[in-house]
Amino acid sequence: MHYLLVDGYNVIHANAGLSSVAADSLETARKKLCDALCEFRALSRYRIIVIFDAHLVEGGTGSVESYRGIKVVFTKEAETADNYIERSTRQGRLSPLSDKQGEKFVSKPDSVAFAPKRNDRITVATSDTLEQLIIMGSGAARISAEDLWTEIETARAEVLERYNKTRPIKKNPLESFLDAETAQLLEEMRCK
Repeated sequence: MHYLLVDGYNVIHANAGLSSVAADSLETARKKLCDALCEFRALSRYRIIVIFDAHLVEGGTGSVESYRGIKVVFTKEAETADNYIERSTRQGRLSPLSDKQGEKFVSKPDSVAFAPKRNDRITVATSDTLEQLIIMGSGAARISAEDLWTEIETARAEVLERYNKTRPIKKNPLESFLDAETAQLLEEMRCK
């Protein structure tokens, strides 16, 4: 399985359009990002988990929601998205350890959003350079927020191109009911 962990606000602010939406409404920007990621999930090989900071929310316990095939995580109080991602990538790469009694155990993430197995691949989308170094040290791959947007747009363009090549050409049925003079008049109006 291949997981894509997305640093939500980092990726929002890497997109000029979403960044300006976020200036007015973070909720709207989050929804638009999640919609784009849902579409991308359908076109890609990833299981997507988007993480949003809620570390400044007093008493926040954190939450995990399912949204159209992706997981949306809001961190708990005093936990940033970076902390969550670092912990998740570290725990996703831990091999079984033995305690003193010889019993095997694996450290598991706190959240049900992310429970990778040892051989699962993890990629993190963030443009935070320090975060990239930390997650690569955990064995995860990284993609910059800008490169993620490029991948999303490329996937959209490829699907549109495939659709345009395979869709049947539809004739205008109205045209068959018009006399030649009216059809010519409408064509001239269309071209103006």
